Amino acid sequence: MLNSVPFTRDLVFVGGGHAHALVLRKWGMNPLPGARLTLINPGPTAPYTGMLPGHIAGHYSRDTLEIDLMRLARFAGARLILSHATAIDRKAKLIHVEGRGPVAYDVASIDIGITARMGIEGFSEHAVGAKPLDVYASAWRTFLDAVGGSDKAATVAVIGGGVAGCELAMAMAFALREKGAKPEVTVIEAGPTISGVGPRARRKLSNAMQGLGITFLPNAKVTQIESGQVILEGHAPVAAALCVGAAGAFPHHWIAQTDLTLEDGFIVVEPDLRVKGDTDLFAVGDCAHMPFAPRPKAGVFAVRAAPILYKNLRGVLTEGKLRSFRPQKSYLKLISLGGKSAMAEKYGLAPAAPLLWQWKDRIDRAFMDKLDELPVMKVPALPSVVAKGVQEDAQVIPLCGGCGAKVGGGVLSQVISAGQGTSQADVVAGPGDDAAILRQSCGGYQVLSTDHLRAFIDDPVQMTRIAAVHALGDIWAMGATPQAALSTLVLPRMSAALQARTLREINDAAQDVFAEAGANIIGGHTTMGAELTIGFTVTGLRDDMPITVSGAQAGDMLLLTRPIGTGVILAAYMAGKAPARIVADVLSAMEQPQQAAAAILRDAHAMTDVTGFGLAGHIQAICAASRLRADVTRDKIPVYAGARTLSDQGIRSSLLAANIADAPTTGIDDPLLHDPQTAGGLLAALSPDAAEKAMEALRAAGVEAVIIGKLSAGSGPIHVS
Repeated sequence: MLNSVPFTRDLVFVGGGHAHALVLRKWGMNPLPGARLTLINPGPTAPYTGMLPGHIAGHYSRDTLEIDLMRLARFAGARLILSHATAIDRKAKLIHVEGRGPVAYDVASIDIGITARMGIEGFSEHAVGAKPLDVYASAWRTFLDAVGGSDKAATVAVIGGGVAGCELAMAMAFALREKGAKPEVTVIEAGPTISGVGPRARRKLSNAMQGLGITFLPNAKVTQIESGQVILEGHAPVAAALCVGAAGAFPHHWIAQTDLTLEDGFIVVEPDLRVKGDTDLFAVGDCAHMPFAPRPKAGVFAVRAAPILYKNLRGVLTEGKLRSFRPQKSYLKLISLGGKSAMAEKYGLAPAAPLLWQWKDRIDRAFMDKLDELPVMKVPALPSVVAKGVQEDAQVIPLCGGCGAKVGGGVLSQVISAGQGTSQADVVAGPGDDAAILRQSCGGYQVLSTDHLRAFIDDPVQMTRIAAVHALGDIWAMGATPQAALSTLVLPRMSAALQARTLREINDAAQDVFAEAGANIIGGHTTMGAELTIGFTVTGLRDDMPITVSGAQAGDMLLLTRPIGTGVILAAYMAGKAPARIVADVLSAMEQPQQAAAAILRDAHAMTDVTGFGLAGHIQAICAASRLRADVTRDKIPVYAGARTLSDQGIRSSLLAANIADAPTTGIDDPLLHDPQTAGGLLAALSPDAAEKAMEALRAAGVEAVIIGKLSAGSGPIHVS
């Protein structure tokens, strides 16, 4: 995230299609200084079309099929916004996005593919389109799991007898057979025969489908889809526990609501891939229509367009020369036949053999390897001559973001204990707890805390939400009601226009979080620096004495409201080693407010929020202040999905070693207990009866809290059993 050249232009990619994925890879290898990149896509991954039939048939795992957009975006230096684009305002140069404010652009490119969602009565309720691929693949996995090895016939109907429909029908029939089920797969085609291929290929596809027991129903018009069956005009209904639409390509509906030049709902582009009539907007892939060279909707053209798109995006951003895209007139079709066999078609020839599937497999894996094998972030080597102590103190792990970048607790305690006390009568408690406590002259108490985070993602909106929830954690942990906040922001160097865009996004996101918590942002301070840093100073109010870490009692249960593991997941993400879905899920969890849990736990004997010093460090803080000892059960401690695997692989946060040294444990050794958390859960000490009642209330509120241990009289390190 370090940046010495100011950002001056916003380049926004709408959609994570194949062309955009290849452009992002190429951009990461050769970035354009001054260009700030944004990728907008509904999910953290994008399925590769070439491997979809193989995945449906069971030859490829989900991970093998998916392009990791989070990793790719980070490699390219792009922020990733996980949402749907819903509209484009070309006059204001804004992309409207579901669930958040609009995203401004100077140059933008659209690669959102197509949908197979059909306008047939009952389709939305009882069928799934073959595209978007991720939606179909998910529905298929659910269906296949439900079928199991049942003796009951597994009925599937595929609407559309083109290459895609036949290929998917064969893949599903093969997978159902391998599962031990009895497949009854029907391909419903409005025309007289299989479409999209020549006579030889048509015969071989027909034979392959017959070999898998697939029924091909020509000249059939679908009039309605009901639960469990497809209604046809002039034919008996077709049984369908699963109905898949694969008849043709349909544009995404929101495109039709724009003022873009369209042809049958597809975006008309010029030979340089710019949208007709717009010099700063591009479109590529299946969502684009090329009147200069009409071609069928096929992934091969998106892949071939990627180098031209890359050069022309840079050309517009630098006022350079643009090139024209000249797609080939014919291309090789490699069609999977269910099992590990494939047919190739070109120039009227159509050989089929297992060897062709192996060839297709090598081509597909080579494409995925290109997007997966990205350079890993490496720790810079030390100079040959350094001052004394550098070799011993040099970070062997890159500095993490979030709370993983904190100064260790041991160092802080040395400084704080060196003379930071409270001398004023209205200061009830100073350093050492989650927040300072001030006595108000009119009665009651005010708590005051400050937090800031070194950014670990490039999206200012999501980073702001996480930073705000993180800062509010100290107020919630004191059992107080949030009152007011001041923001402290450091922006990377950027032009005045981009400063305004970024600050508007940050301010809107912060206002949303604090308003939901019942607080107001009343000011702040903003400066420019090397990298994005977002922080908040927050106050809160409570009528009676706020909860501290010193009120726990022997016999109290320790209750935790969130899993641990954010530190190791973020460390792996920054190193390019964390799977996209795991990162996306933990980021989503981190931005969720905790006022509901805080309200339920406001009468706890002691409470803190689990942040940079790790779960063990915060348990120890309660024990030390309350003069108790703790026993915790490791298997009861909730852990975010993927964190255990990453920890077992040896991935560590840069603060982990200091946390282990500052809060030693006995019994089972588990690095995750010391993993620094950002926007972590609330850790409360309650009597057994109060803990059970709190658990019931938390469950009712949708909070998955867990009792992880117990406090007892005595002293010493935390024992982990």
